[in-house]
Amino acid sequence: MVEFQGASDEVSLQLEFIWRQVREPLIVPILRVAVFLCLTMSLMMLVERVYMGIVICLVKLFDRKPEKQYKWESFKDDVELGNSNYPMVLVQVPMYNEREVYQLSIGAACGLSWPSDRIIIQILDDSTDPTIKELVELECHKWRSKGVNIKYEVRDNRNGYKAGALKEGMKHSYVKQCDYVAIFDADFQPEPDFLWRTIPFFVNNPEIGLVQARWKFVNADECLMTRMQEMSLDYHFRVEQEVGSSTYAFFGFNGTAGVWRTLALNEAGGWKDRTTVEDMDLAVRASLKGWKFLYLSNLKVKNELPSTLKAYRYQQHRWSCGPANLFRKMFREIVTNKKVSFWKKIYVVYSFFFVRKIVAHINTFVFYCIVLPATVVVPEVVVPKWGAVYIPSIITLLNAVGTPRSLHLLLFWILFENTMSLHRTKATIIGLLEASRVNEWVVTEKLGDALKGKVGGKGLKTFRFRIVDRIHMLELLVGFYLLFCGCYDLMYGKNHFFIFLYIQALAFFIMAFGYVGTFIPNS
Repeated sequence: MVEFQGASDEVSLQLEFIWRQVREPLIVPILRVAVFLCLTMSLMMLVERVYMGIVICLVKLFDRKPEKQYKWESFKDDVELGNSNYPMVLVQVPMYNEREVYQLSIGAACGLSWPSDRIIIQILDDSTDPTIKELVELECHKWRSKGVNIKYEVRDNRNGYKAGALKEGMKHSYVKQCDYVAIFDADFQPEPDFLWRTIPFFVNNPEIGLVQARWKFVNADECLMTRMQEMSLDYHFRVEQEVGSSTYAFFGFNGTAGVWRTLALNEAGGWKDRTTVEDMDLAVRASLKGWKFLYLSNLKVKNELPSTLKAYRYQQHRWSCGPANLFRKMFREIVTNKKVSFWKKIYVVYSFFFVRKIVAHINTFVFYCIVLPATVVVPEVVVPKWGAVYIPSIITLLNAVGTPRSLHLLLFWILFENTMSLHRTKATIIGLLEASRVNEWVVTEKLGDALKGKVGGKGLKTFRFRIVDRIHMLELLVGFYLLFCGCYDLMYGKNHFFIFLYIQALAFFIMAFGYVGTFIPNS
């Protein structure tokens, strides 16, 4: 026992000696450089948030409504022209094994108010489940029997996923007569007057190539995770897209709840499947051709947020990896473009891509979950209070203004975003380096009303439990790292930073074991 104790003390002394030898010449300089870079990125994020805050305030102050910014006149009946006075509209609804929501989405698309002979509903079904394909086809037959001009289209492969389906859908002969294309994902339910509120902007403003509506989340109150998503996405829709539309007439197409001018879509080169953000790819290419985009914040389309952690992680991987990969592919094309102004190029390259899609993800994780905790163990490196407290607080408050009803959940949102930043950072790096999983596409699972039916609308009961699916090792490792830093700060530190470290470590452990979001009940 004495020999073991002696050996243990000797190992401890050796480790302490090695740590002292490498800390001063190696660890301290590296950590100081990391702090400098993180503070620089934090300032970039702060300037971006303040700029957008000022712009959105001016937009609201001067009441710059789209109807005032662009010409808008409702359609008037013409006795001589009849319905030919109305443009032809194609409504595309891409689907993939959407058992829970196919009836809702097809019903909403077929319920759009527009002259019946001037609208075509196109259901693009990529389902691999024969039963679901049959159900979707029967639903289309049902609406066709009611007089709706609905087309059920399938293909013999899934090449290009959603982009491939949309591209294939545009090849049909009847599409050539369509002036505009409205796109809705399978869980989106537009109101009947959607086309009446969007198409007039195109007719009276030939420079507009895209009109985008806002998303309204029908299941935001389902669980804490959906509330957190609502806070992040509301900022995107209420601030980021509003600012882009009002200043540079550019923003990233959200892939759904929007209408494209067919000419703009074709002139941009149509749909491409080179990244997992085919919608953003199309938007950037169309913008480089000189087309303007319009965002309608007062036009909302109901849709569903992913309520299971697995679905949300796959979605966030695609949403983080895709933009980074697209930035890599299009950087030179944007910079050398001759049709857009210098300032628009700066906005797209720096603000839209670099700060929001790369810096924001990487800095959130590296600074708050790696570098800042490391300064506890290496007290020679000090992070100034303005960088550790003031800037993050201002950025957080500016982000949270989009959803005032959830301000009391601000602490949970910070912890959740910091935890998810690990997943987003990994995906961003994969996109920049074009590493494995760069083109991974997993359709976001929608539950529709199925969960309510199984548990009586009361939340969680029993759930599937597979330990392999539930444990996420990276989150677990970061959680232990934060726990170690917290214990070190508690024993040797002179501040109370360990409180944050313990809480953040707990958040990582909760995420690591999958105790987030809705659990799907057993059938």
